[in-house]
Amino acid sequence: MEIIRTISWMKETVRQARAENHVGGFIPTMGALHEGHLSLIRRARVDCSRVYASIFLNPAQFGPNEDLSKYPRTFERDVEQLTDAGVDVLFAPEANEIYPQGFHTYVNVEGLSERLEGRSRPGHFRGVSTVVLKLFEIVQPQFAYFGRKDAQQVRILQQMAIDLNLNVEIVVCPIVREGDGLALSSRNTYLNSEERRAASVLQHALDEARRELNAGTRDALQLQTAIGKVLSKETLARVDYVEIVDAESFQPVSSIGARPVYALLAVFIGKTRLIDNLFIAPAAGQNVPVSSL
Repeated sequence: MEIIRTISWMKETVRQARAENHVGGFIPTMGALHEGHLSLIRRARVDCSRVYASIFLNPAQFGPNEDLSKYPRTFERDVEQLTDAGVDVLFAPEANEIYPQGFHTYVNVEGLSERLEGRSRPGHFRGVSTVVLKLFEIVQPQFAYFGRKDAQQVRILQQMAIDLNLNVEIVVCPIVREGDGLALSSRNTYLNSEERRAASVLQHALDEARRELNAGTRDALQLQTAIGKVLSKETLARVDYVEIVDAESFQPVSSIGARPVYALLAVFIGKTRLIDNLFIAPAAGQNVPVSSL
């Protein structure tokens, strides 16, 4: 695996690959890799003849009171995992390479960026959209791979690609979970043993949502309340939000029917903020929802 640190050399490497008619797949990461990231790489290896990954801890998507300084940094281990997974090129720039002195241009997808995660983390999605657009411009992939755990982020990037006529397809892949159902996240490493046990309540809450759906519940408030009741039983959990939203607009819905929706939740376990979701799509030819990871 080749490791590239500069934009100019990354662009030249991509230019050569395109001249050889390679199909490029791209997995952008902030490092601290886990099985969720590796699953995206495996999918890209199936679809593409050249697989690129990036490791860039993006300061623009962290607020002043967030965890940039303590975010896990495991570069050497990450390189080993990427090499073993079959990544061809790793782009690992320094912050001043992506945001040089005098940088003033940011991207914001209005309407989708202000709610939920955007409300709880002001400026977060502006930072995400900006760095991903820059990475897309540098790497020029035909396909880019993201996990469904960050559902709102994925939807924002899809809209950005549409609005700005980007020649990249956003491929959304299933959530990868630990044995007890906790969605894999680099932030899971912040949890102590007691908090790690408590964090399973997120999956218990989504399991309750599935039971409600299977029992015929279609009222969004009833489903939201059922999720909240499960979360409230865990003393270490503090709910940021639980909402049932349209999967395209991310606006709240009153009932679940013919359009895909998400049950979204963000929960603090101790000081660690975790997110998860349940995607609910109508079954083919009917208005009965079916849930998916």
